[in-house]
Amino acid sequence: MLSREDNELISRVGPGTPMGNLMRNYWLPSMLSSELPTPDSDPLRVKLLGEQLIAFRDTRGQVGLMQHNCPHRGASLFFGRSEEEGLRCVYHGWKFDVQGNCIDMPNEPAESDFKHKVKAVAYPTRERNGVIWAYLGPRVDPPPLPDLEPNMRPELDLSVYVSQQEANWLQVLEGDIDTVHAGFLHSGSISPEERQPGSHTQYMIMDRTAHFEVVDTPGGSLSGAWRAGPPGMSYWRLAYFLFPVYDMPAPGLLGHKVSCICRVPMDDEHTISFFMNAGRGPGDFGNPTVPNASDWLGRFRTEAAPDNDFLLDRAIQRGNKGRWGYSGIPGGAAMQDAAMTWSMGPIFDRTSERLGSTDAMIIRVRRRLIAAATALRDRGVVPPGVDQPEAYRVRSGGAFLPEDANWLEATQQWRAAFVDHPDLDPSIVGPL
Repeated sequence: MLSREDNELISRVGPGTPMGNLMRNYWLPSMLSSELPTPDSDPLRVKLLGEQLIAFRDTRGQVGLMQHNCPHRGASLFFGRSEEEGLRCVYHGWKFDVQGNCIDMPNEPAESDFKHKVKAVAYPTRERNGVIWAYLGPRVDPPPLPDLEPNMRPELDLSVYVSQQEANWLQVLEGDIDTVHAGFLHSGSISPEERQPGSHTQYMIMDRTAHFEVVDTPGGSLSGAWRAGPPGMSYWRLAYFLFPVYDMPAPGLLGHKVSCICRVPMDDEHTISFFMNAGRGPGDFGNPTVPNASDWLGRFRTEAAPDNDFLLDRAIQRGNKGRWGYSGIPGGAAMQDAAMTWSMGPIFDRTSERLGSTDAMIIRVRRRLIAAATALRDRGVVPPGVDQPEAYRVRSGGAFLPEDANWLEATQQWRAAFVDHPDLDPSIVGPL
């Protein structure tokens, strides 16, 4: 159970907050490249870490991300003209390049040098395999991008699915690293006999609890949850948290799955999620999005949402059969997870929780976040992983291990990213 002070610390991400300052040390996914499809395409409203920003792609294809208020008199640059290697405010014609430099000030006399004294707040961006990353931090020379395999190996058929939730970023992320809920929310109505004999999912359903071991890593934390497996074996589910907003959940085959979820705070009460995967298309997530609108919260809204009770079907729930029977929420894990974490409210009061032994990973991650944010605030300590892109070179998933195996040593080769294991058979996982 958290104190009220710590609950506020880990929840609030606006400018000047301890957690907001921590997050500004890292590169964060901010947009899809497809949202700025061509040079000089329409500007885009982007809300990130509580800041209202305008993104644009200039004539040369570079992406700019800057404050939405023009430095002149505050008109929003969303209404600006993207033209001739800059974004021009239509109020008085001031134009800015992707670095925020004022490169034209046509309402001033020709002899004036005032434009050289004006600069808009602008943030560095990097584009990598369909994702536009943003750095809102203090460094003139930003740190390297994290070595996240599902955003770095296009030969593996990478995809990105994006969705938004009206919920605090951490309560959304905690749903990913809470591995025991899969035996209930996603498969509570399924019996072991209905699953592939000897598969991971059969053993998960045979024993819907687990024993946890959690360790810290250079980039965050790693949990190992084990239960009985085949004779002489244990079934392990390994999941990662990676600073500041990344996680790699346990479903899938360890060593084979290449996947990561990025739970990026738009503000304290809205989260935009980037699901990065190899060999899995955006249509596989089961919670379709509606067409984007142009307002600050108009991007990647989902069809299933609180106003339609996430399409909850009580008849299916009462029937208690099949993959949706337990929850009655169709569409798969992403929609069911969103219903749970969204239903907690914009920011859940964690002081009212009663956590058990299977919440070990959630407890550890909160402690790591609090420790890192306060160390930065009080002593200026650089947070974990900022200058260690290699700390993100990891994979998660499940595996059968001998009962007496040291789980960290036995899984080391499979947890390493950028290593292929053609001998592994993903069919052993079985269907959820």
